[in-house]
Amino acid sequence: MRRADRLFQIVQYLRGRRLTTAAQLARWLAVSERTVYRDISDLSLSGVPVEGEAGVGYRLRAGFDLPPLMFTAAEVEALAAGARMVEAWGGPALAGQARSAASKIALALPKARREELDGARLFAPGFHVPPGATAGLETVRQAIQQRRKLRFEYNDSAEQPSSRTVRPLALSFWGAAWTVAAWCELRGGFRNFRLDRIRRLELSGETFQEDPGRGLDDFLGSVDNRTT
Repeated sequence: MRRADRLFQIVQYLRGRRLTTAAQLARWLAVSERTVYRDISDLSLSGVPVEGEAGVGYRLRAGFDLPPLMFTAAEVEALAAGARMVEAWGGPALAGQARSAASKIALALPKARREELDGARLFAPGFHVPPGATAGLETVRQAIQQRRKLRFEYNDSAEQPSSRTVRPLALSFWGAAWTVAAWCELRGGFRNFRLDRIRRLELSGETFQEDPGRGLDDFLGSVDNRTT
């Protein structure tokens, strides 16, 4: 990657993010952290308002923006593949949103790029998606967005049933199954629950806050985030 392209890419990564570390940028750009520090310094000297410091992270000052850059052919292909995967594995509501987003992107592209989007040869057939893989996905998404507790019956990997009340934090897709990361009130700790093992899913009227020790950041940093 040319250095000029890398500098533009750093700005794109910093746009819309609260904080991005040099280690993350180095990994995404396949360069050393020393190179990232040098690039950040050069961006600041050229007038780009990068805030932050080494060892903490960086962000762009609020209000700063650049004109949108045109997608490359590879980026168009990635967008097409992503939309098709969501159509196959995201359930009816997300599938509809993916189709809608792809249509809006296509309208914003010049004719040549639009043809690349339509002709991308990366597919995600949905006929093999296991029954129940996306069951309850929309209810869980709603619970996460509204910070509402969920109640359900659950069969663990040993087929042992239990009743759970959880604080849902995030959804993850593993290639063959969706899981919801949550704080489980029964176990008093973080757990991952497979959606295809959940029965009688109910959106509770009880809301919650991400209390210290029970939020998403705590979950991601925890050791005990196994799937039950």
